[in-house]
Amino acid sequence: MTPGTGWTAASAAMFARKPTLQGTRCVLRPFSPEDLPALGGILADPEVLRLTGSVHSSAAAAAASPVLDAATREWYLSRNARTDRLDLAIVDAAGGECVGEVVLNELRGDDSCNFRILVGPRGRGRGIGSEATRMMLDYAFSATTLNRIELEVFGFNPRARHVYGKAGFVLEGWKRAALKFDGRYVDSAMMAVLRGDWDAIHGPQV
Repeated sequence: MTPGTGWTAASAAMFARKPTLQGTRCVLRPFSPEDLPALGGILADPEVLRLTGSVHSSAAAAAASPVLDAATREWYLSRNARTDRLDLAIVDAAGGECVGEVVLNELRGDDSCNFRILVGPRGRGRGIGSEATRMMLDYAFSATTLNRIELEVFGFNPRARHVYGKAGFVLEGWKRAALKFDGRYVDSAMMAVLRGDWDAIHGPQV
């Protein structure tokens, strides 16, 4: 983020604090070197690759290596030093294993950012993603000045749209033909949650 693109001193340091957030099903905490082996398998999971739009074919999704390359390892280990974004590991509260990540990034000024989450196969189907989403939003609206948090979700992922809707995200529109996968174009839904939306459900946070 540079001056002239929404930069402010507040936004540059908004996420200097890296919290640990305790839930019933999961814990959100800063990444550690011990998370890297699990992250390799998560990022190579074909379902993760497809739903995040990281690849453009089923063949590419199936061919991904579960071993992180040096650049990706360094990328994760450098997340805790970034003050303009918040990257937290999603850790299974029962077993202590990293099963995904949840991120607030792409800050615009000090009141708007992007949200993204991915959960690997060992964390799916147990409500962990739903809880992690709610915990991250609660932190954002209680500990920062953010007013708007937005995301995109591809049309072939209705389950995620349902989860986001239950968390408070509102559908704002569709981006047509946003991804080409296995030779077919896929639309993406544009969703956002505002501080007022969250306060209406949970009460004022700050």
